[in-house]
Amino acid sequence: MAVPIAVLDCDLLLYGRGHRTLDRFKLEDVTDEYLVSTYGFPRQFIYYLVDLLGASLSRPTQRSRAISPETQILAALGFYTSGSFQTRMGDAIGISQASMSRCVANVTEALVERASQFIHFPEDEASVQSLKDDFYGLAGMPGVLGVVDCTHVAIKAPNAEDLSYVNRKGLHSLNCLMVCDARGVLLSAETHWPGSLPDCTVLQQAALTSQFETELHKDGWLLGDSSFFLRTWLMTPLHIPETPAEYRYNMAHSATHNVIERTFRTIRSRFRCLDGSKGTLQYSPEKSSHIILACCVLHNISLEHGLDVWSSPAAGHMEQPEEEYEQMESMDSEACRIRQELLLTHFS
Repeated sequence: MAVPIAVLDCDLLLYGRGHRTLDRFKLEDVTDEYLVSTYGFPRQFIYYLVDLLGASLSRPTQRSRAISPETQILAALGFYTSGSFQTRMGDAIGISQASMSRCVANVTEALVERASQFIHFPEDEASVQSLKDDFYGLAGMPGVLGVVDCTHVAIKAPNAEDLSYVNRKGLHSLNCLMVCDARGVLLSAETHWPGSLPDCTVLQQAALTSQFETELHKDGWLLGDSSFFLRTWLMTPLHIPETPAEYRYNMAHSATHNVIERTFRTIRSRFRCLDGSKGTLQYSPEKSSHIILACCVLHNISLEHGLDVWSSPAAGHMEQPEEEYEQMESMDSEACRIRQELLLTHFS
């Protein structure tokens, strides 16, 4: 007679059914130094996340026991900041690798649900003016509402037939379009674009373009590099500067735009699951996109809590595919007029 095989939960074997929640790890029992070294963030930041996400992470389940929101958040932070589901991480908080994976999924979705709360452009006039003033203070570039660029994050191959995620380096990736302010706070993050798409195509199809062409401020612009077209709301550098004013414009543009490159380095340094050092994200493109966006939300929350964007050391990261800039100047005569007026008014 065949013997039925029961599939057992590893946590059940370890802890039995007597526990309604799995509160195995107490934040108050360890030092801030330990929390930062193991999970990437200090105690008060983790407490804030428990308050923020607790209701979402305590949703009723079919399981007889639920893992506490605190434990779920620690598991997710451990993965985001280390890029690993190593057994030692689960051992530290008393859950299995399978439960670690579930925790990451739960916390990721809870953060993605709150993305618009933490990643957005300012709307009131005073905040918009403050945004421009902060950028002007960097290198004298007026009217800047944000700096925009793309960065690639490596993912596993979705399937053998799908080449849309293969970038110019022959690697599978997501091409992520982001905008940040002068402090590195993200104002927009679209993390779902296939790696085969060049930056200019991503921007052309992005919600960001619709936002700026139909809704946002008419008295300012974003700064983008030469991989983008010049637009009335997007100032790019001059391909071949000839006059002193054009050189000054390009220098101010480059110094200001550099903020987003530093922000990308910091995000990859803080969230090692994105930097490629532990391999690619082992998820579908959709789930990988959500993990990237969750890390972007955490990045902004960390800045709100005084964890300075520039305090993290630069780390190794996935080599970015080089764009083959065709340097196509915009045919938009109004955009050209606006850039020329900017040159004459502020850099002559």
